[in-house]
Amino acid sequence: MKLLADRAIAGEPLAREEARALLDTSDDNLLTLLDAAYAVRRHFHGKRVRIHVLENAKSGACPEDCGFCSQSSHYETPAEVYPLESVEQIVEGARRAKAAHAWKYCIVTATTAPSRRDLEVICEATRRIKAELDLTVCASLGALTEAKAAELAAAGVDRFNHNLETGPDHFAKIVSTHTFADRQATARMAKQAGMDICSGGIIGMGESKDDVIDLLLALREIDADSVPVNFLDPRPGTPLSKLGIIRRPLDPRYCLKVLAVTRLMFPSKDVRVAGGREVNLRSLTPLALYAVNSIFTNGYLTTPGSQASADHQMILDAGFEIEEVAPGTHLTERPSARSASVTTTAL
Repeated sequence: MKLLADRAIAGEPLAREEARALLDTSDDNLLTLLDAAYAVRRHFHGKRVRIHVLENAKSGACPEDCGFCSQSSHYETPAEVYPLESVEQIVEGARRAKAAHAWKYCIVTATTAPSRRDLEVICEATRRIKAELDLTVCASLGALTEAKAAELAAAGVDRFNHNLETGPDHFAKIVSTHTFADRQATARMAKQAGMDICSGGIIGMGESKDDVIDLLLALREIDADSVPVNFLDPRPGTPLSKLGIIRRPLDPRYCLKVLAVTRLMFPSKDVRVAGGREVNLRSLTPLALYAVNSIFTNGYLTTPGSQASADHQMILDAGFEIEEVAPGTHLTERPSARSASVTTTAL
């Protein structure tokens, strides 16, 4: 596995057959696999960990039928329903994120695509955040047009999140109101507008290991700059909460293998352990830091999660350090320029 790590550092990420073999590897080889992933992670990111905070700025009543999402109007779930927050509410959320030592603040809306009003509010909030705080801003607003993507980029949005969710052959089993190609198209539009692409998926939706690899290859094809790996935590009332084929929770050792393979397939990228880590990784969560360089804290869109203080302690206890955006950094520069301007925090 050291050879695979050396190749990844040299710019030669895993091939399909190699990725499949690593997902199939014995649990006895798990630490060896994590050591290989860590060699790559350490080369590109040192011991820095980026903390990301989500703001569920518009919740529920979404017309899409994603089978994992409790915010879909197709299902009866306990998720809150409320309209888009005000500019001030979104900015206040950014202040809380900064207080939690966040590197990125992600503004999320439950919708097919941003309305004109949604876009104006998000853009104004972004301008105010950039004027006041040293934070990377990400937006997750559904499908884009070229004009909307350009408007978001001009307002200062650094990253646009649009997950591919799962492999293309499995996608239609999870979503029917839009296609895998639709998601790819939005990701490409955001990239062409000058924003980074944050795009990943969810593990544990009844997919095969080949579907996992297909997802990772598709993410590589769109040149995702940030890859969030979620592990399904089924929400009551959603179709995926009722499927008997889904193991709940997932085997934490398998989750770690997925994260290690993701690192080896995306050597220099921002790889994040995202939703469901607390439920699925459980006591093995600190080991994820040997593959990933970023995490979410303070919960997710409709589920609670570890609080910032606990995550800070976990990061420091494991011998890592918190990376924050350096004061005065011009965040709308490309990632190569931004990466040189960071600061670390020892709490």
